Amino acid sequence: MIMKTKLVKSITSYSLFACALVSLVAAMALGTSATAAAAANDQCHDGVLRGLYLWTFDGYANMGQNLVPKAVMQGLQFNGDGTTFNTFGTVNIGGTIIIDATGGVGTYTVAADCTGTLSITNGPSFNIYVGPGAQQIWTTQIVGAGATGLGVGTATRLPGR
Repeated sequence: MIMKTKLVKSITSYSLFACALVSLVAAMALGTSATAAAAANDQCHDGVLRGLYLWTFDGYANMGQNLVPKAVMQGLQFNGDGTTFNTFGTVNIGGTIIIDATGGVGTYTVAADCTGTLSITNGPSFNIYVGPGAQQIWTTQIVGAGATGLGVGTATRLPGR
């Protein structure tokens, strides 16, 4: 009987120790996740966007009540201060190149949750989401210029720029 009691006490002690260890690991993991999330949020602000991005988007332009396909490709320089400059760019609507967007300027904002806005001067505006490390930006058009429409796209940071 004494041997059985010692065995039960040992098993109980080991079980309690294992439960305490699991609880400690779980608490540390939750704390680390919260810390990582807070650190990630600190990484999103206007200054995180700096450098040259290749931005492509497509969609449709509303031309005289007709939806016409559009495609855009441009080099978009983010200056880290809420301003942009197009190093090159082409806008194609309905198969016709209508704008050489080189030299265009704009403004942007980035919130702590990595969402923001991008507005091209005398052009369309977009909602944006800045991905991890600001390597990619996803865009969706929210306001048109001249010919309203819709468009979605991605901007990818070019290496060494």
